[in-house]
Amino acid sequence: MTNAVVTLNHGKKAFGGNEVLKDISLTVNKGDVLAVIGPSGGGKSTLLRCLALLETLNSGDLSYGDLVVCSNNAEGRAVYGDAATIAKAKTRYGLVFQNFNLFPHYTVLQNVTDALICVQKMPKDEALARGRDLLAKMGLADKESMVPCDLSGGQQQRVAIARAMAMNPDVLYFDEPTSALDPELTREVLKVIRDLAAEHMTMVIVTHEMGFARDVADQIIFMDGGVIVEQGLASEVINNPRHDRTRAFLANYDRD
Repeated sequence: MTNAVVTLNHGKKAFGGNEVLKDISLTVNKGDVLAVIGPSGGGKSTLLRCLALLETLNSGDLSYGDLVVCSNNAEGRAVYGDAATIAKAKTRYGLVFQNFNLFPHYTVLQNVTDALICVQKMPKDEALARGRDLLAKMGLADKESMVPCDLSGGQQQRVAIARAMAMNPDVLYFDEPTSALDPELTREVLKVIRDLAAEHMTMVIVTHEMGFARDVADQIIFMDGGVIVEQGLASEVINNPRHDRTRAFLANYDRD
């Protein structure tokens, strides 16, 4: 029996003639926190979008546990499963975007519980109880009746994290979760992610916060030019990178 939550083998993705992912392979095991770092345009967000089925791979094999989402045919092209397979795969992960992507006309509680009621068909009372538990966990118990525009950016991102957790996913994906926030609000969102890591939530985090990546992630992948240049223990990659390209990239960042 494997502990792999998500596995990608030999993933490739091109937009037109521009190959953005060039033979990417990775495995995320239960309880792992994987940080993905690298320069803009290096393929980080495309990788996350392919894992989250927002983009389709041109070739490669993608699985969630024992659920095969896509695999190569004889011509080496990725063939995706049927609608039922994709729908099942989408229950395995939660996704937190840079810019929150909350429904502006829904209350905070409605944002968190909408998918539980409409997709999972959970009884409303049960969904509301779960939503309130998650908002309390995020320090937002007193905000459930507000709408997103009444919240700070950090509060909106915490609502987005609660929404992503509501479906009880196997893995949470974060795409630059603090890039739209000022330093003070960044700290409050990073604290939530630290707390989740302490509870052994499986996570893949695309981030430019190097100190956070070193302290919270188990493993770090450094991507550039559509390839994984370096992968290893978080502290090793940040403090003692092996590759010149990794060292040059990290020289631009404060790692404290």
